Amino acid sequence: MTDRQVLASRAAALLELHQPGNPVVLPTVWDAWSAKLAVDAGFSALTVGSHPLADSVGKADGEGMTFDDVCTRVAQITAAVDVPVSVDIESGYGQEAGRLIDGLLDAGAVGLNIEDTVHGEGGRLRASAEHAELVGALRTAADAAGVHVVVNARTDLFLRQDGD
Repeated sequence: MTDRQVLASRAAALLELHQPGNPVVLPTVWDAWSAKLAVDAGFSALTVGSHPLADSVGKADGEGMTFDDVCTRVAQITAAVDVPVSVDIESGYGQEAGRLIDGLLDAGAVGLNIEDTVHGEGGRLRASAEHAELVGALRTAADAAGVHVVVNARTDLFLRQDGD
C-alpha cells in the first residue's frame, strides 16, 4: 500500500469509531512514549492534545508552538504506532486549510480538532459563519488530498459564556 492508502485506511478506521450513541474514547498523548503506552493498553486510536504537546517541549498552549513544530512532533508519534492519530490544531496556527491538511497528512495524522478561539488574534471567537467556512475548507482540502480526514469542529462559545 502507498502512504496515502495507509492514511486513507486509518482515517476510515477513525471515522468508523464515531458512532451515534456510542462515544469514542481517545486517550491524549504527547510523544512516542505516551502513544506506545496507550496502544499497549488497548486503545485503537489516539489524539494529540495541544496543551500536553506544548508542555512536553516547554512551550505555552494557545499556539505557543509553530505548526511546523507540531507536525514534527506528530510525525514522531505516528512513526511509533500503527493506529489512527488525531491532532488538536488549536485555531489553525494562522495557516490556510490546505496547508493544515497537507502538514497533518505528511506527519501521518488522519484527524483534527479545530477550535473557534483565534489565539493569534487576541483570543477572539470566530463568528459561526467564519468557523463553518474554515471547517468546509478543511473538508474540501482533505477530500482533494484523497483522505477522509476526520474533522472535529469545536466551539468555545459556551466555555467563555459569549452571547446568549
